[in-house]
Amino acid sequence: MSAPQPHSASLALRAEIATIEAGDRAPRMVLPFGVPELDVKLPQGGLAIGALHEIAGGGNGAIHGSASALFAAGIAARTRGQILWCVTRADLFAPSLQQAGLSSNRVIYVEAEDETSVLACFEEGLRHGGLGCVVGEVARLSMTASRRLQLAAEGSGTMAIAIRRWRRQTEAADFGQPTAAQTRWRVTALPSSPLPVVGVGRGRWFIELIRCKAGECADFELEACDETGRLALPADLADRSSSTPAWGRRAIA
Repeated sequence: MSAPQPHSASLALRAEIATIEAGDRAPRMVLPFGVPELDVKLPQGGLAIGALHEIAGGGNGAIHGSASALFAAGIAARTRGQILWCVTRADLFAPSLQQAGLSSNRVIYVEAEDETSVLACFEEGLRHGGLGCVVGEVARLSMTASRRLQLAAEGSGTMAIAIRRWRRQTEAADFGQPTAAQTRWRVTALPSSPLPVVGVGRGRWFIELIRCKAGECADFELEACDETGRLALPADLADRSSSTPAWGRRAIA
C-alpha cells in the first residue's frame, strides 16, 4: 500500500479538526475558488459559506478598497441568491462589480450613515437568511461585533464578507487585531498580465491569506476575477517547472 500524499493527509487532518470543532452542528458547505493551489490551503477545500471572512486592500488599496471590493464581488458572484452590500461611502461602481462576475441585478445596496448602522444592517441581513452573501464595508471590527456576525452567518448559512477599509493609511494597523472571522485576506493590485499586442491585459493581484482557522497561511500571485468571478493562475507562472516555485509562500503567525 502506498503512503498517503502530503496534501491528502493535510486535508484529512483539517477535516477532522473541523468536525471536532463543529460538535453537533451540521458540517459547513464550502465555496471553492477553483484554483487548486489556493483551495488546498483552505479547510474542506474552499471558503466556508456560513461564516465570516475579512478582506482588506494592501498599500493604497487599504483606503480606496478597489481590489478588495472586486475580490469580494468575485466570491459573492459565485454564491446563489441576492447579495446585500452595505456601505457608508457612495463610491461603489456597479459596472466594475459586473466585470468581476456580480450582476447589478443581484445586488441590494444599503448606504448607511455610519459604521454602527452598517454593522446593524450587516447582521440583520445575515439573520434574515435567503441571501447568497452579505457584504459590509467597515474600518473597525471588534471581537464582539465580529462574533455577532459569525454567529448570525452560522445560524442562517449565509456567507458574510467584511471589507476592511480605512480613511487614513495609519488606521490600517487595526487589521492586526483579532476577530472571529474564519479567514482574513489582503489583496494588492499588481501590473496586469502582459499581452502580445499593445493593450491592457487581465488584472493581477497579490493575494495574502493572513489567517485561516484550521488551515494554512499563504500568499499567491493570481489573475483577477473574470466575468464569472473566478481567479486564475497566470499562464507565465503556470508554465514554469515544478522545481521553480510560481510564487513565494510565507507563514504568518
